[in-house]
Amino acid sequence: MKALVALILLVQLPVHKAVPAATPAPLGCDDPESEAAAEVAVNYINDHSRHGYKFALNRIKNIRVLRQELNNDVIFLELDLLETTCHILSPTPLANCTVRSFKEHAVEGDCDVKLQKLDGKFSVLASKCHSHADSSEDVLQLCPECPLLASLNNTEVLTTVTAALSDHNSKTAGAYLRLLEIGRARIQHRPVHIISVEFAVAATNCSAAEAKDNGKACQLLPDDQSNFGFCTATQVTQPSQDLRVDCQLYGHQVPTADVPLFSRPGVIYSQQGQDTSTGLVPSVVQGFTNHNLRFSHNNPAASESSSSEFPVLSAKTVAKRAVAEVAQHDKVPRPVGFVPPAPPCPGKIRHFKI
Repeated sequence: MKALVALILLVQLPVHKAVPAATPAPLGCDDPESEAAAEVAVNYINDHSRHGYKFALNRIKNIRVLRQELNNDVIFLELDLLETTCHILSPTPLANCTVRSFKEHAVEGDCDVKLQKLDGKFSVLASKCHSHADSSEDVLQLCPECPLLASLNNTEVLTTVTAALSDHNSKTAGAYLRLLEIGRARIQHRPVHIISVEFAVAATNCSAAEAKDNGKACQLLPDDQSNFGFCTATQVTQPSQDLRVDCQLYGHQVPTADVPLFSRPGVIYSQQGQDTSTGLVPSVVQGFTNHNLRFSHNNPAASESSSSEFPVLSAKTVAKRAVAEVAQHDKVPRPVGFVPPAPPCPGKIRHFKI
């Protein structure tokens, strides 16, 4: 009898089921968490780029969050970036790098980044980018006299870089410098013909005086002594001849664990027997006006549409869903003077739109 009573009482006890983890609320592109994820993504892109310049965030275009389990999310970001004046070898923090103005013929980067947020910490899983210069037509429409970007292997550009580096090496009392890469170049045709160039350099184991006898024998400094730098030069060819050069060395930088020195520019160009003091440029930029982020970031897993985490919907399905949502939204009565809130994405433009 006692056993029967105990069984009845046991059956009457409330059953507590495990509550599944709540689905995270959708993030807006300008939410603090979105901006924190974007900051990690942009730093990753700059730290793992092998050519050109650092990029700054211009806008968060979209963000999607997929909950894996408690305190473990996968995040997909779509970012608009703008090129800065800091070369990727520059130790200048990104926050202190100036975004190139529209009149300087700006370069935009479009990136998809896949991140994981585990126990509150972001880490990048994959990145995919491409970058391109603004159209010449757009620049000239607002600034008809502004010089445009020139191809990095343009004959006048190569001649100017060669002359500039030779001029610097002939006058300096410091280390003999070799070219790593040409960063960008612009040519002004009127009223004076001016070629403006920017290029990255590295110090060698020779002084400039020692290199006068046999510059080709000079080698880049070993990793534990490496010293990279950056030069700007302008050469006037008409109506008179004039060359002005300014080179600055950054000093030795200790490579970080996740960005080893051998992934930096210069090391991949300093091949035995190659004379990088004469204005040579890597083959990846032949005919291009800017270094494309695609050569450093091209992992298809970074795109939400290419990821196995999200089901791929056909364009027709997406269109039908959008129409249905708009129709449902229009049925909701709104008070007079109601202003609908701004859409959560895309986010605000921080600099300017290209």
